[in-house]
Amino acid sequence: MTVPHTVPDHVVRRALELADGADDPISAFIYDLDALRERAAWLKLHLPPGVQLYYAIKANSEAPVLDALAPFVDGFEISSGGEIGRVLECGTRRGFIFSGPGKLDSELTRAMTHGVEMVHVEGLAEIGRLEALAARLGRRQDVLVRINPTLPPQLATKLSMAGAPTPFGVDEAELAEAVALVDASPHLTLRGFHVHAMSHQLDVARHMQLLDWYLGRWPAWRALAAKPDDVTCLNAGGGMGVDYLAGRQFDWPGLCRYLGERLAAMPDAPAIRFEPGRFVTAYCGYYVMQVLDLKHSHGRGFAVCRGGTHQFRLPVAQAHDHPVVHVPRGAGPRREAGRWTVVGQLCTPKDVLARDVDLPGLAVGDLLVLPLAGAYGYNISHADFLCHPRPLQVFLGARSHHTQVMEST
Repeated sequence: MTVPHTVPDHVVRRALELADGADDPISAFIYDLDALRERAAWLKLHLPPGVQLYYAIKANSEAPVLDALAPFVDGFEISSGGEIGRVLECGTRRGFIFSGPGKLDSELTRAMTHGVEMVHVEGLAEIGRLEALAARLGRRQDVLVRINPTLPPQLATKLSMAGAPTPFGVDEAELAEAVALVDASPHLTLRGFHVHAMSHQLDVARHMQLLDWYLGRWPAWRALAAKPDDVTCLNAGGGMGVDYLAGRQFDWPGLCRYLGERLAAMPDAPAIRFEPGRFVTAYCGYYVMQVLDLKHSHGRGFAVCRGGTHQFRLPVAQAHDHPVVHVPRGAGPRREAGRWTVVGQLCTPKDVLARDVDLPGLAVGDLLVLPLAGAYGYNISHADFLCHPRPLQVFLGARSHHTQVMEST
């Protein structure tokens, strides 16, 4: 069942101001940075003692977002050389960790030059390359070995990052070989393991089961090392989901309580590190589309709007109909109650953001606001398709050198 969504008054006011001040109908992302700070503080508040929170910047790496989060998180997780640059430009410097497949030698070198805390090695060949690069720099580098374990069937998900054939990590059957290779590398130090098995997980009970399984395997993994006392860190990834339609949000306090109890009862418990992305920033963002045309075709109503999936690809990528909030503005004739399929400006029938939405009184010129747009929205979109202008990006509550309105060209 779809749950009605609301948009804060100050976000609505800013959207209306943008529309009133523009020559053309608008599309824009509005990010509420004060709300983001509150969420980050809430996430940290519930963590058990000693458990760390890193932010996976792939979800949203805009500079004002990183600046807002930096005082609250323990560091950033990055997966490319470009993301190293984003972290280094952050107004409040935070440490970073480097994960992901296909790392370039130039990226690994840049990461080590700028003091990367840990490199998550994804395969045997990468271990050898990293050792050679660290030797060239005269540096001893801490690493985690990323594991692709064989998971119990009940822990499989639609978007599996482990427990299935993937390019991520080392199969558990090869883990002993990977650990031995790190131990034999004079310029590398094994500090632990990284396992990220689930993505967009909404069921907290299943996430608890997953953490139980990790912790159950931890002693055997740790025992593979030549110096087990040096192996203390278990990066459990992220994967906490966001319910875009039904409103049944992931029980973060419940997960944290359970993990705290589990760690307290465990001898030689690892230091746990989480690295969520979507779960941190999704709630702070709003995508605004202005209605250009209302039309019917083969019995279905279409609201054609400025923008589209080339700017906000998330609904298509997730294969869901996104929630839509109607903000009346237009002076045109008001339509009777009706259901509208919300589409953009692209020359493809796949440019659909929501189907059959009940939008009574909709008129040309009105604004449609799509909440939960703060993660995996603009940054995963094919913005150059059809050469449309890029959307405005507006950051409410910015406290740094960044301007409040940033428009990419």
